[in-house]
Amino acid sequence: MSQWPDRRILDLLGIERPILQAPMAGASGTAMAIAVSQAGGLGALPCAMLTHQQVREHIAAFRAASPGRALNLNFFCHQVPACDADALTAWKQTLEPYYRALGADFEAPAPASNRAPFDEQSCQLVEELRPEVVSFHFGLPQADLLRRVKASGARVLSSATTVEEARWLQDRGCDAIIAMGYEAGGHRGMFLSEDITTQIGTLALVPQVADAVDVPVIAAGGIADHRGLLAALALGASAVQIGTAYLFCPEANVSSFHRQALDSAPASDTALTNLFTGRPARGINNRLMRDLGPMSAQAPRFPLAGGALMPLRAITEAQGDSDFSNLWAGQALRLGRYMSAADLTRDIADKALARLSR
Repeated sequence: MSQWPDRRILDLLGIERPILQAPMAGASGTAMAIAVSQAGGLGALPCAMLTHQQVREHIAAFRAASPGRALNLNFFCHQVPACDADALTAWKQTLEPYYRALGADFEAPAPASNRAPFDEQSCQLVEELRPEVVSFHFGLPQADLLRRVKASGARVLSSATTVEEARWLQDRGCDAIIAMGYEAGGHRGMFLSEDITTQIGTLALVPQVADAVDVPVIAAGGIADHRGLLAALALGASAVQIGTAYLFCPEANVSSFHRQALDSAPASDTALTNLFTGRPARGINNRLMRDLGPMSAQAPRFPLAGGALMPLRAITEAQGDSDFSNLWAGQALRLGRYMSAADLTRDIADKALARLSR
């Protein structure tokens, strides 16, 4: 055998290797997307924290460096929460001891913390820029916007953390589904439930999703080398999405203290936490998570929890400290290797294909 046994994702997305780079907001950008795409995978640009003009500039740089290569634009689909002044006040009061200890101004209004959900303006941007792939996190946008995205020619992907979510996504027109296991770093893509006890591991999730839907499945969570890719293919996936392993690449935009945590944390030292944004996300444990517990009912709804932490982050990060900073990482972090994103993409895919060819 010299070819991939399941070419559905390769043919659907127009890529050469069955590897998708996870769109990691704040940690990945154009340089990583270019490197992955030039190696035959699918590069991604996370758009939730970018202005529309920044998206245009990033895409222009990508097109100039990687003509003819596919690009995935990723958007969040959360509902903007109503302002709950009482919840915000209670959350800030929980953090008051840290304000006092660090000399932060507790009486000053907390900065706004925001992530832009996919909306009319985002849809117009997709119609203007015509990316090959558009992916969503936390479900899908409203039906009329989704129809326009598909009419632009983009293939649509979204994350499912349960079989029920996978069926929901297929029923609404997803071209492929990312089966996101419990091991994955960053924000859980969960959207039909807020109960983290519903979340299951990649090994159990992928074959159940593959049995439940007709569209191709992309495995995510705990995959960082060719062994993970081989396992995913054996479980019924057509490709994998990789995030944490790319954080070790020079193209990653990670802080020095995030890098230090990635280098030193054991695989057992990550947890799901809602403290930093209000939604469950997997990251490396730090002081805030240990002091308050990784999950807190007091954390305001996504994305409002981050506002009151900003003054604390500003002070401690200036000191090279990550006590109040999110350090997103998945459970496979100890499999990370220092090599370029292009070399990592080729290494994972080529070693897997060589094993399949035996």
